[in-house]
Amino acid sequence: MPRSRRKTAAAPTRDTPKGNNGLKHRREKRRAAADAPKDSPRTYRPEELLSPPMLLSRFAERATALLAALPEEGRPTQAAVTAALRQAVLEAFRSREEYVARMVEVDLLAGAPNQSASSLRKGIRTALLDQGVRCVDSPEGERELFVVVEGDGEAFEVLRPAYVDQATGKLVLSGQLRRLPGSGGADHSAKGDDATNGEGM
Repeated sequence: MPRSRRKTAAAPTRDTPKGNNGLKHRREKRRAAADAPKDSPRTYRPEELLSPPMLLSRFAERATALLAALPEEGRPTQAAVTAALRQAVLEAFRSREEYVARMVEVDLLAGAPNQSASSLRKGIRTALLDQGVRCVDSPEGERELFVVVEGDGEAFEVLRPAYVDQATGKLVLSGQLRRLPGSGGADHSAKGDDATNGEGM
């Protein structure tokens, strides 16, 4: 019989033994992490670290070039320019450090064990007050801090509180109201105390 017509028996299939594939999965995870692009949004990797002296040097160099275009009689001295730039750079770095520290505190607060939504909100409100930010939950007496975003009627429902910087008196974020049918002057909180939790924070 020609070989072309011979039937060969199929090799028996072998079941892969089931075992612990944890090591394989960990290796694949490490390999995927190594292959991830360096500019991944999950991790911030600056090409160079922020440095006040470095920034001051760059700003001073740029300022010198700009000042050269001014008339000599109206040109400030190099020492005055450097002092002003130095003060601005240091203040910017202090502001950034304070902001990062506050964000870390909020993250630690949110990750605390057995944290309820109400206690989390209370902690965040306390942190805001420590920074001089006042949260206004009702438009009564401070209607100018809120805007009506929807609805019809004379009563109001608070959708979002307003936030005011007490140090400057400026409105950080306006509150939002929904009009409801009913008597004027009434004010309701949307879905209780947790309604504004999240939005506007």
